[in-house]
Amino acid sequence: MPYQFDIVVVGAGVVGLACAKYLVEQGYSTLIVESEMAFGTGTSSRNSEVIHAGIYYEKNSHKARLCVRGKHLLYEYCISRSIPHKRIGKWIVAQTDTQAEKLHQLQKAGKSNGVEDLEFLPLQAISTGESSLKAGEVLYSPSTGILDSHAYMQSLIKDIESGGGVIVYRTPFEQATITNNGFEIRLGGADPVAVNSQYLINAAGLYAVSVAKGIQGLSEKYIPQACFAKGNYYAYLGQVPFKRLIYPVPEAGGLGIHLTLDMGGQARFGPDVEWVEKMDYQVNDQSKQKFALAIQTYWPECDPSKLAPAYSGIRPKLGTPQKFSSDFLIQTNQDHGVSGLINLFGIESPGLTASLAIAEMVSSVVQ
Repeated sequence: MPYQFDIVVVGAGVVGLACAKYLVEQGYSTLIVESEMAFGTGTSSRNSEVIHAGIYYEKNSHKARLCVRGKHLLYEYCISRSIPHKRIGKWIVAQTDTQAEKLHQLQKAGKSNGVEDLEFLPLQAISTGESSLKAGEVLYSPSTGILDSHAYMQSLIKDIESGGGVIVYRTPFEQATITNNGFEIRLGGADPVAVNSQYLINAAGLYAVSVAKGIQGLSEKYIPQACFAKGNYYAYLGQVPFKRLIYPVPEAGGLGIHLTLDMGGQARFGPDVEWVEKMDYQVNDQSKQKFALAIQTYWPECDPSKLAPAYSGIRPKLGTPQKFSSDFLIQTNQDHGVSGLINLFGIESPGLTASLAIAEMVSSVVQ
């Protein structure tokens, strides 16, 4: 006899955990299944750990709305749960007139998304605030921050388990069949099992498209093409003279090789954009020269010999490297016609920031 739950969530990354937290708190019996041996081993733990303001995204897109809403929810959650975080602020740096024009466009885009606190800094404030920075113009985002993403996910798990939710690891999703009352879901691993649920939430991140292909009865026309953008990160083995996040103007596929600081003050640079076909997390050390040149455009004193490979992450994109979607794709039965199925495709940056807002949206659909 299959086990019975109201909801099965596929994927114990930050978005799957956030969704489960909301659903458990609404009283739904919820099972989270994860193919890896621990939570958040994919995109959720291989990023810059930045709380984004909501600047870069097209007006009225999922990314714009959910990032801005998610930022407020995330700061509130971090404060209420004593999760390490800092509203450290970000400087976006322009060197040329063309880049400066892009900065002004970013300010307009951010304002249209509801980010009202963006401001251009006078040259005196730049030279006194970050004396080692080379910049023609700087757009300041005071509401950008950083957090301990591991502590955040641990807190979500505590909320889930205290509410009666169940998380199982080393349990890959294999197939789902649509039934009269929802889904019969086959799970693999050391002890394969069948589970029945009324709702199925596909929050599998990098593998969301693969999971969707295993849902019998979901038309192929609703399953997007996946492509993957790898981002390498380098640590700096020395002191970095910056007190806040430093970003160049964005590039195709990413936000450029930027400087972030973790909660301990350790600097790291990245990510770049490297299109890949398989999940290979080895940092390409041949990228060091490219990183050094990019960093020296805004920090001329960067010593390339102190750059050391740190880690890499992979972002799930939709489409092809030549033509990919710039937004999340969130599908409900109104889109694909399958009652109880919610697909979360292309959840990359700012997915960490937007996680609680995505969960809020998913829970409203389930209601």
